[in-house]
Amino acid sequence: MAEPADEAAVGGKFVQKERIKYSPEEEARLERQHFWRIINAFKFYRAHVQDRVQRAERQFLSLPKHHQDLLPGVLSNLAHISQCAEHNQEVLQAIVHNSLHIFENMEYSEREDPRKARPSSTFDMDKLKSTIKQFVRDWSETGRAERESCYKPIIQEIQRLFPSDQCDVSKVSVLVPGAGLGRLAWEIARLGYICQGNEWSFFMLFSSNFVLNRCEKVNALTLYPWIHQFSNNKKSCDQTRPITFPDVNPQSLPIDSEFSMVAGDFVEVYNNSESWDCVATCFFIDTAHNVLEYVETIWKILKPGGVWINLGPLLYHFENMANELSIELSYEDIRKAMINYGFHIEVEKESMLTTYTENDRSMLRYVYDCVFFVARKPTEPHSNGQDDEISPSAAKSPRRDDVDYLT
Repeated sequence: MAEPADEAAVGGKFVQKERIKYSPEEEARLERQHFWRIINAFKFYRAHVQDRVQRAERQFLSLPKHHQDLLPGVLSNLAHISQCAEHNQEVLQAIVHNSLHIFENMEYSEREDPRKARPSSTFDMDKLKSTIKQFVRDWSETGRAERESCYKPIIQEIQRLFPSDQCDVSKVSVLVPGAGLGRLAWEIARLGYICQGNEWSFFMLFSSNFVLNRCEKVNALTLYPWIHQFSNNKKSCDQTRPITFPDVNPQSLPIDSEFSMVAGDFVEVYNNSESWDCVATCFFIDTAHNVLEYVETIWKILKPGGVWINLGPLLYHFENMANELSIELSYEDIRKAMINYGFHIEVEKESMLTTYTENDRSMLRYVYDCVFFVARKPTEPHSNGQDDEISPSAAKSPRRDDVDYLT
């Protein structure tokens, strides 16, 4: 996993430095360090939540006695939150247990005392809590409506562009960068397409490995994803309501399915020209330091006649991070860049309302007004795109020997 490019503030502007080149030994050391930092965050979860609960208890007990007497159920509700955190920790421990040997070509030696967790940063704990909510979005019945609004339009376009009655879908290759916990890529593979998900985050990789490779019984596991939300609850019980997962058996893909997950930075892992029939991005392009680098990479890896399907907002992830390069472009600017590269935009909807890991009982709910488009790479370098068609017998994408397959 590559470190972010180093930046420096010069004259009030960010100037990108050259990427630091490490020796193989130092690269491996940094990789191990990052791996164990994320493992530690999973292990520290219980203590983190308990600290928050104890703070709430102290603050409630600091109230005048007659105020406490008005609400005799507050302390019992906080105790229930603690119990839910204990249960969440059991699931997280199972994820950790199945992550220690996750990669075939990389071994991470166990620490001296693997049971002891050290305090984690607020950043890492926020990432972990967001990952817990990803189980709702991707693998629970509760997240069905959100998946319908985000994933269904992409899947429908794939089926329209590569219909099973007109082409051999088992030879159509689809790449899903920023695959998260893998549900979109899994659904595409379930329809018979070759599908590969790509993910950079260890939080997501550990969790997707667990749900895709270790979960077989439908709704056999329970999480309490909303216990971290102490504000905007209409009812106390809303904070401690459970979700069960997975809502389907991830092992139920047809025996001949070609489905894989690859770890690594999108622009570094995918550099083989004209390798993919389709790239499907959902809530992804705003994860870039430089979104034009994503546009360039997608253009490069698509076969002539290949398509890029995108749905999502532009909430640039690095916008407010100190010392991080972040190029925040409007959709208008990205669209111009796509056209200048040579893409032909065939479908475009500039207003599609969707949510992202939404708590549907919260008093504060965010709705994203997303852009959806289908853009084609012409079959000929100077084609005007009017007569371009996808070949019904698209070739399979080559397998890479230097990346890690989780399924």
